[in-house]
Amino acid sequence: MSRSPRRAQKGVVLFIALIVLVAMSLAGVALIRSVDTGQVIAGNLAFRQAAMHVGDNGIEAARTWLLGQGATTLYNDTPGVTNGGGYYATWAEALDLLGNKTTTTSDDFNWGTAINVATPAPPAGYTVSYVIHRLCKQTGDPASVTCVKLQGAASSSESGTKGAAAFGQIAIAVPTTTTYRVTVRVVGPRNAVSYVQAIIY
Repeated sequence: MSRSPRRAQKGVVLFIALIVLVAMSLAGVALIRSVDTGQVIAGNLAFRQAAMHVGDNGIEAARTWLLGQGATTLYNDTPGVTNGGGYYATWAEALDLLGNKTTTTSDDFNWGTAINVATPAPPAGYTVSYVIHRLCKQTGDPASVTCVKLQGAASSSESGTKGAAAFGQIAIAVPTTTTYRVTVRVVGPRNAVSYVQAIIY
């Protein structure tokens, strides 16, 4: 019998094995990159979520500042008041607080003018800033300008809240002259940036 056909087939298995080896190597590299990307995404989401929780510090700092001001002080912007550079007596309807508009940056809010929170101190690696806008169209006494106001009535006893929440023995009064929008920007590790907003009155 002639052995020449058998000799011609030598090396075919090696060639196929090399192709399979290359395919398996490419699949392994793709799997490693996929797992690595998933871990990076999960880590970034965790940092962003943590930054959002830190935003509560900014809300509390802004609320404390508002409670320390007299009613007439809040009728106008307060650049001369301590930590008042971050307070505006109008709702600034054309202002872009997040800088999301891609067509123009002229209406972006300058977060460098916002108030950095020192108390309560944010965790290490986080910078918390806030800005307060009174929800009024103009400056001045909210009784004489257009403002977002709450309507309703509440008695001073817990049993007659008429829909208001009760705290201890005294109902929280519902009527208020105006409300305030607090926007908090948190910058954390890995350049994680989160924004938190709250409406307080």
